[in-house]
Amino acid sequence: MTAHDTPPLLTLRQLDEVEGWFFPADQFVFDWLLTHQHARGIRGDLLELGVYKGKSAILIGYHVMAGEQFTVCDLFDSDDAPDDPTADEMRVYYSTLTRQVFEATYLRFHRRLPTVIQSPSSAITDHVPDRSCRFVHIDASHLYHHVRADIAAARQLLAEDGVVSLDDFRSPHTPGVAAATWEAILTAGLKPVLITESKLYGTWGSPETLRDTLAAHLTTHPTLWGVTEDVAGHTLLRVHSR
Repeated sequence: MTAHDTPPLLTLRQLDEVEGWFFPADQFVFDWLLTHQHARGIRGDLLELGVYKGKSAILIGYHVMAGEQFTVCDLFDSDDAPDDPTADEMRVYYSTLTRQVFEATYLRFHRRLPTVIQSPSSAITDHVPDRSCRFVHIDASHLYHHVRADIAAARQLLAEDGVVSLDDFRSPHTPGVAAATWEAILTAGLKPVLITESKLYGTWGSPETLRDTLAAHLTTHPTLWGVTEDVAGHTLLRVHSR
């Protein structure tokens, strides 16, 4: 290969080479959900709040259809943290994360970058049109008031049958995410569709078709299984590894 040759892109099968907390069950759900939307003719933009080194963004990037926009938002190595607790979390846990690292990793799999917004997630509604998105992945702050605002932004940006995925909604170290997530379900009209070990997926549209179609699909899946459960007046699907 000469110096002017373009190196071959990595494939989705090599996603595990990327550092990050994006586990196989959620990789499957993202892939299935975004494919299902496309098959049903659901169009819209894609958005991720908080990208780390790009593991989930890379998978989302394979599902961007013609005419759709994929936007990611992260502070990266910015000095623009909205408060001291966020700055502390960035310093302790994400000191090696830079925009350059994310972009270089993403371009190992894709020829083009998504639209990158380097700012607090609170600014995202200034960059993405209302009701334009079919999928929003929230994985930015772990602090209650920030997650609450991110959920409100997702509601504003999602189209009628759009889906939001909330990371760390039941991790022991992120009680603020749990509080904001269940508050949205109990008081703000968010309808849970399914949960995995790491994420809760919900919609402000109709959850039944999405939930039931995935449940039927999982009956033949070799490594995952699903069971429905009624919680606080909602029926959701719990997805687990066999």
